[in-house]
Parts: sequence; C-alpha cells; structure tokens
Amino acid sequence: MTDISDLSPQRLRQVLGHFATGLTVITAATPTGPAGFTCQSFASLSLTPALVTFSPARTSSTWPLLRAAGRFTVNILSAEHQHLAGQFARSGTNKFAGVDYTTSPLGNPVLEDALAWVDCELHQEYDGGDHTIVVGSVRSLSARLDAEPLLFFKGAYVGVQSPAAVLERTA
Repeated sequence: MTDISDLSPQRLRQVLGHFATGLTVITAATPTGPAGFTCQSFASLSLTPALVTFSPARTSSTWPLLRAAGRFTVNILSAEHQHLAGQFARSGTNKFAGVDYTTSPLGNPVLEDALAWVDCELHQEYDGGDHTIVVGSVRSLSARLDAEPLLFFKGAYVGVQSPAAVLERTA
C-alpha cells in the first residue's frame, strides 16, 4: 500500500499529475528581444476585473525578463504545438529560433496558430513557495475555433477527442 503521508516532491508530482492541464507559452517583448517560457500552471482568476494567473518557478531565468517588461502574453497551445512546449521549456537556447509569431496589441509575441492568447499587464505577484504566483490584468484576447488543446496528463502530452468522434465511436 502507498504511504499516504508521503509528501515528497516526487510523490506530489506523481499524484498531482492526475490533474490534466493545458500548456501555455508566456511571452513578452524585452529590450534584448522576444522572451518566453513554457508554463502549465495557468488559470482564469477573475471575470470582474478580468484577471488571470500563472506560476513560474523561482529558478526561472526568463520570468525576471518578462516581469521587467511589465506586460506579457499567455499563448495557449494547440495540439499541433507539442514541439513548442518542449522548445520553450529549454534553458540557454534561442527559444524563438524558427518560431513564427505576430505582435499583440501590447507589443508581445503571439505564437502563430496558438489556440488562444491573452494579452496582460502585470497586476501583482505573491510568494508561492518554490514558485511565484503572478496575476495579470487582461487587456485583450482572442481564440481559434478550429483546433484542439495540447494537454499534459500523468507526465505526458495527451489529446482530446472531439464530441463528434466520440459519438461516431459509440453509434
């Protein structure tokens, strides 16, 4: 039987990995060029006022660049962007190499064919243990209707089936 009092980081990751999450790439225009990182801890926080939240690791070398910019775009990844999730998770590389993007109303990179994007100004930061809890004020946003999300579940990328595909299979 599994020790239910085991709260080690490994056990937390294993158990909490049962919660499927979407994947995002948080981007910003910085004085040294575009910057960004992969983040799966994104969520809507408030509708009035319009606020979102995400939590970068305290060890992130990219978040301080975005923080200094004071604004950022949350790019919600589509199923076709698994390669971008990996590319923007690596440290010490040119994360934008070969990546097509446009510019958001706030001047941040919007990844081509993102499932959705949310343009924000930094609202507040809070201590979150080994992460920082970031709150962004939403300034503009957009979404595609013709794509499926990229999800992460039990340590792996997974997809979803469209409702039509499920109905066809059960008919």
